[in-house]
Amino acid sequence: MDITLKLAEEFGLAAHNAENCITLLDEGNTVPFIARYRKEQTGNIDDQVLREFSERLVYLRNLEKRKEEVSAAIEGQGKLTEEITAALSVAVTLAEVEDIYRPYKKKKKTRASVAIAKGLEPLADLILQQTEAKGDLTTLATPYVDAEKGVENEKDALAGASDIIAERVSDNAELRKRLRALFLKFGVLSTKAVKTDKEGGEVYETYADYQEPVSEIKSYRTLAVNRGEDEGFLRVKVEIDVDFAHRIARKTVVKAGVFTEEFLSNAADDGYDRLIAPSIEREIRNELTDRAEEQAIKVFEMNLKNLLMRPALKGKIIMGFDPGFRTGCKIAVVDPTGKFLDKTVVYPTQSSDKKKEEAKAILSGMIKKWKVDVISIGNGTASRESEQFISEMIQTENLSVSYIVENEAGASVYSASKIGKEEFPDFDVSERSAISIARRVQDPLSELIKIDPKSIGVGQYQHDMPEKRLDSALSGVLEDCVNAVGVNLNTASYSLLTYVAGLNSAIAKNIVEYREQNGVFTRRNQVLKVPKLGEKAYKQCAGFLRVADGENVLDNTGVHPESYPAAEKLLKTFSYTLKDVKNGAIGELRGKVAAYGVEKAATECGVGVPTLNDIVAELMKPGRDVRDKLEQPLLRTGAMDLSELKVGTVLKGTVRNVTDFGAFVDIGVHQDGLVHISELSDRFIRHPSEVVKVGDQVTVSVLSVDVKRQRIGLTMKNVQQSVKKQNA
Repeated sequence: MDITLKLAEEFGLAAHNAENCITLLDEGNTVPFIARYRKEQTGNIDDQVLREFSERLVYLRNLEKRKEEVSAAIEGQGKLTEEITAALSVAVTLAEVEDIYRPYKKKKKTRASVAIAKGLEPLADLILQQTEAKGDLTTLATPYVDAEKGVENEKDALAGASDIIAERVSDNAELRKRLRALFLKFGVLSTKAVKTDKEGGEVYETYADYQEPVSEIKSYRTLAVNRGEDEGFLRVKVEIDVDFAHRIARKTVVKAGVFTEEFLSNAADDGYDRLIAPSIEREIRNELTDRAEEQAIKVFEMNLKNLLMRPALKGKIIMGFDPGFRTGCKIAVVDPTGKFLDKTVVYPTQSSDKKKEEAKAILSGMIKKWKVDVISIGNGTASRESEQFISEMIQTENLSVSYIVENEAGASVYSASKIGKEEFPDFDVSERSAISIARRVQDPLSELIKIDPKSIGVGQYQHDMPEKRLDSALSGVLEDCVNAVGVNLNTASYSLLTYVAGLNSAIAKNIVEYREQNGVFTRRNQVLKVPKLGEKAYKQCAGFLRVADGENVLDNTGVHPESYPAAEKLLKTFSYTLKDVKNGAIGELRGKVAAYGVEKAATECGVGVPTLNDIVAELMKPGRDVRDKLEQPLLRTGAMDLSELKVGTVLKGTVRNVTDFGAFVDIGVHQDGLVHISELSDRFIRHPSEVVKVGDQVTVSVLSVDVKRQRIGLTMKNVQQSVKKQNA
């Protein structure tokens, strides 16, 4: 297999672009660097596709390596044939390669191996070779009766021969390949409830007596079934029509009209029932699980990326509000840079009116003292009560402040973490949580990067995923987000710097230490003085590091230092200077380049067209934040209660999570409502992500309210008609 051509075909790339991607990855270049600064070589593929390309490259290389190992192992037994070599060469999955190797693999003790040890393999061969319509199996078996070997009579001999034939049927690679395909196409997954009296079983009521074609089952159903089985609530099977499967298995050994037909049919049936069916069922379950896990990981990646890339509330003073009952609500105020200013504890969620009045006085005083712009309320325990209190306080005290209910998932993880303790060694856990809740609306990326992504709570079944695979995928998302935004070299925490292409935690800490000892960086290339940061790492990271108000305005852009000469040449061509870039006085550059000819300008500057276009975009807006063009978070000044919701009410909300079956939307009543996939759009969609993403502000209409079960059904269909009706 030519891996380069295979990848080019699968990813829709020209062969030379695929080859370049492979070379760049093999040279140790990072995905963000390749995607951003080697567009001409890669065909301009983005970071997500490049990661998939890299993963597929690893799989195909492992596949080729395994083929070589299997070929060598079979050849070592003196059994390698042209047919086996040909079969290996066209195998496209590891499962197919293992099927080919199965007959030659050293097996543990089996019924067939026991029969072979008793000398019954020649009898099995003899039975398979029969071509006569009439004959006698007992007569064939008589010569193989040997009490010393444990073959007491002809019946024992024939039973052993049957075991050998059954295993040969099971080891037939083509048969397994065909049956596997049939299981995937026509198989049915069924579930039955067990231990129905066990606490927690009501969660799996849907699957108490459930069937669904393997070809149609949704990923989230697969994961739900798996969890129900693991917890002992469900029994799960995957089956195809047994008679149909028997007929296919029999064709591998049975000759019609021969006296051995019934014996061989029974042996083939046994091979299917006892050996093939359980094995393939496990394979299908594993394949369904792998697919479901990959889908769940993709959904988690997508949600995490959208969450991290929410626009920052820049220039705002934020009050973090960590709700609680008995222990009170922890409050922290941070300035526009995230620097801690003040903290306190109040008790507005207790029944005492005196405590509420005290809390109102303390908080309104802090808001006025620090000129707080936004209150960020954690959405955990006592959140609804806290929101109601804040809403009333804003109205009664006539405060010019708004609030937002922020997902506090992971705040406690950060608070108890090493990073949290290093940042605020003298604070208790809940006080650190209040700071985190404030900072995560101020700059989601900078704050959430400190938390284990699995604790952020924007996935589905993420805690059931293979940890290594999930960590790898989520690390890729963190890396892509950090490098897409870029980091301020003089303010970034080491947690943020760790995810810059080419850096690791050790180098990141060294950068922070160097900064503390030597003052701010005034040029990008000064990071070369940082211990352990050499030329190779600098090449990877330089374009993603920003130096605001430094000596060279290009250091505050996404232009890579290797392209500085090209940027300066471009500016000179159109009579601009670096000072003009800093002053924002090159607004006509894009138009001038277009009139001059993009390809001509690129050639003269010594770069490709994609790189030239990137340079132009960066020069026109140095220090730009790609998140600024996104919709700002929805801020509130009033709260609602779940009991106040009415069917048909139209509300504005924020998408908190997207799953395979719908989107959860915060509409300001503490409990998120579900917009089922069928209610997201008037047109057919395959996945909710085609319509919404985490952080989107959407207009919804209430479909149903179940106060007892705390469930809200929402729709985004025909909302405009609902608005007109509501306003009528």
